[in-house]
Amino acid sequence: MNMYNNKGGGRNLSWSRKASAEAVAEIWCSGHGHVYVDSVVDDHIDAIAKEAVAVCECNSCYTGPRCSLFLPNCSADANGGDASFLEPFWKNHAEGAAVVISGWHRMGYAYNDNTFISQQLEKHIRKIHSIAGNAVTHQRFIIFGAGATQVLSAALRSLSPFHNSSFPARVFASIPYYQLYEAQSVIFDSADSIFEGDTSLYNSTSDVTETTMIEYVTSPNNPDGLLNKAVLSGSKAIHDRAYYWPHYTPIPAPADDDLMIFTLSKLTGHCGSRFGWALIKDEEVYKRMLTYMQVNSMGVSKDTQLRALALLKEVLKEDGREIFDFAYNTMKQRWEDLKKIVATSNRFSLQPIENVYCSFSQKVREASPAYAWIKCESEEDKDCYAVLKAANIIGRAGSDFHAENRYARLALIRSQDDFDLLLDKLKRLVSQENGAKVHLRNAEESKENLYV
Repeated sequence: MNMYNNKGGGRNLSWSRKASAEAVAEIWCSGHGHVYVDSVVDDHIDAIAKEAVAVCECNSCYTGPRCSLFLPNCSADANGGDASFLEPFWKNHAEGAAVVISGWHRMGYAYNDNTFISQQLEKHIRKIHSIAGNAVTHQRFIIFGAGATQVLSAALRSLSPFHNSSFPARVFASIPYYQLYEAQSVIFDSADSIFEGDTSLYNSTSDVTETTMIEYVTSPNNPDGLLNKAVLSGSKAIHDRAYYWPHYTPIPAPADDDLMIFTLSKLTGHCGSRFGWALIKDEEVYKRMLTYMQVNSMGVSKDTQLRALALLKEVLKEDGREIFDFAYNTMKQRWEDLKKIVATSNRFSLQPIENVYCSFSQKVREASPAYAWIKCESEEDKDCYAVLKAANIIGRAGSDFHAENRYARLALIRSQDDFDLLLDKLKRLVSQENGAKVHLRNAEESKENLYV
C-alpha cells in the first residue's frame, strides 16, 4: 500500500501556512522592527503563545523585546543599498504578494521546455518594461541570474575573447563607478579580461586591432544618479540599468542598448531574493551568457522565480503604475528634505541633477535619486567619509568609487527609520557649522564695538 498516493492532488490541504505567515507579520514591534516566519521559535504553538516567544528583529538604532527603545548615540546607516523604502507598498499588498510553496513544487532542475527560465515570469518582465517604458524588449533575448551581480559576471565573460590570453579584453568604466566591476575582475582573475579602470586611461594609439574593449555604462550611475552614456568608440558596452526605473530617474526614452541588465532588488525592493535579468540583442552573446549560467549555477532557483512572478503579478494589477507612483513620490520627498538641509551649509554640497522630461510621467520631472553624492567643500575636510562618521553618519567613501575622498555616498533608499535618523544627524552637523558662524560673527561684532 502506498500511503503517499495523493489522489486528491492536494485539494484537501488547508494551506493554513499563508494565514500563519500573515499572523506572524501582525505581531507588534513598535513600528521599528519585524517578526518573520523564520524568526518564530515554533510554528505549531497557538497565536497567543507565538506572540509571547516571537523575536522582534529591530531596525537600526532600536532595541528591546518589542523594539521600543531608541539608542540616541547610534549611528545613522546610509551605507548599504537595501531598497527598504518600498516596504510600506508591500505591506499594503500583503495578501496579493504572499507566496505559499508546496513541498513538491518544481523539484527538478529544468522546466518542461528543458530551460531554466519560467516563461510566465519572462512574459511579466516584458510587460513591466512596457508599462515603465524604460527598455525595448521586442526581439530581445532574456536570461535570468542570481541578482544583477551574477548577470554582470556572465556579461563580462561572454563579451571577452574565450581562451585568448595574448589579447585579453581591456575593461573600463567612468569614475565614479560601482566598485563591483573591478572586484569581480580581481577575484575571478580571468585570463580573458583585464580591468584597467577609468575610461580616461584608455589610449587608442597603443591599442591593437585584435584587442576587445569592454565598457561598463551605469545609467543612472551609482553613486551620482547621472544618465551616463558610453564614451569609448568601438567598445562593447555592458549597460547596467539597475536604477533605470521611474522610482529613481526620469525616463527620457526606452533604453535600446545591445546588452542591458536589470534587477528585482531596485524594482520591487526584494534584494534578498537575488533575482536579476539581462535583455540581449545579439543571439551569440545570449548563447554564451546562457552557457555561463548553466555551468555556473544551473539556473536561478525555481522558488525565487516563483516569488518574483508573484511580486510582478501584484505590481501589474490594474494599470501597473501604483508602485512607480509610490516609489517616485517617496524618493522625491526624501531628496527635497535632504536638499533643504544641505542648502543651509557652506561645508557640504550635493550633485546637481537636471530636471528632464519623463516619458512615463509625460512631464518634466524633479529629481529622485537613489543616492546622495555629497561633497565636503572645506579645504580641511579632505576625507568626507571621516567627517560624516565623526557625526555618527555611516556612508561610503568616495575612494570606493575611485573618486576623490572629498566625496561620499549616502543611501536614500533604506527604511524610513534609517532615513529619519540620517536627516537628524545631518541637521545636527550642519547646525554646528551654522552655530560656529554665529559665534564668529558675534565675536567680530564685539571686537568692533571695542573701537566705537
